[in-house]
Amino acid sequence: MDIEQIRTFLSVAANGSFQEAANRLYVTQSTVSMRIQRLEEYLRVPLFVRNRAGAHLTQQGRRFLKHAKSMLLTLEQAKHEIGLPSRFRASITVGARIALCETILPRWIGEIRNSLPDVSLRCDIGFEEDLMRRLIEGTVDIGLMYTPQHSPGLKVEHLFDETLVLLTTRPDSPWPDDDYVYVDWGPAFYAEHSSSYPNLERPAQVVNIGWLGIQLILTNGGSCFLPIRMAEPYIWAKRLHRVPDSPEIKLPAYMVYPLDADSPVLTQVLGNLRALAAVERQTTYA
Repeated sequence: MDIEQIRTFLSVAANGSFQEAANRLYVTQSTVSMRIQRLEEYLRVPLFVRNRAGAHLTQQGRRFLKHAKSMLLTLEQAKHEIGLPSRFRASITVGARIALCETILPRWIGEIRNSLPDVSLRCDIGFEEDLMRRLIEGTVDIGLMYTPQHSPGLKVEHLFDETLVLLTTRPDSPWPDDDYVYVDWGPAFYAEHSSSYPNLERPAQVVNIGWLGIQLILTNGGSCFLPIRMAEPYIWAKRLHRVPDSPEIKLPAYMVYPLDADSPVLTQVLGNLRALAAVERQTTYA
């Protein structure tokens, strides 16, 4: 049994498919099948039921799941901690959507550095699917995202609600305009947006991150929905303006972390994030 077999097992369990696991791991499906077969031979039990609907964990596979997560997490932690300089006693890896890295994550990292100067921090940007996979694999300790999936062994905790507002560079022009940029903030936003604008045709520009939406309209002119938290500096500078009578759309933000996390360092880091989220819930933006 080796780490790649464990990583492959967790990927198949997370995706419910040998082919999807192969895509995620950038290997062939036959490689995935071979790794799982060797793991099953080592453990002497079947781990998956394979059929046309995909691959589902057997009872033995479900029992092995928590051990596989623990083994991978232990190996990853060992790799990080062995390479840490002596002044650090632990390391934490945080993965987040890029919009949550605006203002919030830097402040949080600053507070952690002040309270835990002997802890090494790694921050990665990603989308929900990738962040959830890495949380399952144990290569990310905390994930910050908008649309998490529920997975055994992971805790999903609400942090605060973003307020998305419609902003434009042309306050005197009628809306909708030809330069409206639809930012894909996820299924909940899509439902609210469709309800508010049932007759709106598909915009000419669609992006999947708010940062790119800001850059497009600031460079070329236009409008898009953005968290008011991100847009506030541009509003104060009169570079962006709220579209009159446009709706405010709530977008919940969550943090996801291992359910059985017993590390004192991780517990303190989570507490710092909860405190910062409480301040965010009480903050009133322009």
